Amino acid sequence: MVIIKFEQAFEEWMQSMIREENNPRRRQLLEKGLGHGTIEFLRLVWFPAVGSFKHLYPEWEVQDFHNGYRYLDLAYMPGGDAKGGIEIQGYGPHARDLDVRRFKDLCWRHCLLALDNWLFLQVAYLSIVEEPKRCQQLVLSFIGKFIASDATESLGCLEAETIRYARRLLRPFVPSELAAHLRVSDQYARRILANLVDLRLLIVASGKQRYRTYALRV
Repeated sequence: MVIIKFEQAFEEWMQSMIREENNPRRRQLLEKGLGHGTIEFLRLVWFPAVGSFKHLYPEWEVQDFHNGYRYLDLAYMPGGDAKGGIEIQGYGPHARDLDVRRFKDLCWRHCLLALDNWLFLQVAYLSIVEEPKRCQQLVLSFIGKFIASDATESLGCLEAETIRYARRLLRPFVPSELAAHLRVSDQYARRILANLVDLRLLIVASGKQRYRTYALRV
């Protein structure tokens, strides 16, 4: 069932990307299809963790300082000036077989994109297939960084710090951990968490009769 759901969502997403793309260079890349590593990342990591491809753009074109064109495996752009890039690194082409010129070019590429305010995730293909759950937590924290940046402006100090704390963690957390971090009582930490759940900034990750763990809403 999960595989069927992914396949259907993936096909609809890719067709919409092709249909809406006016840039012939990027449309040609999309029509050729995504690389194996990117598809496996979407299948095993992104889709199980996020449940959709909203704000995600494959083969995103960026221009470098030499008026050349480069393409990101995936771009996550939830709006405004937020720009997140995800690159899938296979061991062969990105490590073992990397010559000096290519290595220098990759370094320059990431430096220039960082100066243009891109936030990057470099994900190894082996991590995708061997540690998908860990990669899913990484993706949720990555998305949470963009969510938290907008949310914290309208919150009080402790609430904003709670969002930043949740963003930095790669897992759900219990109220006592937050209490220790904020140096407040467990009861007060629970009130902060309940308020942020009401504001739809956090979710209850586990627990029914009594809430146990919390995490960022994505």
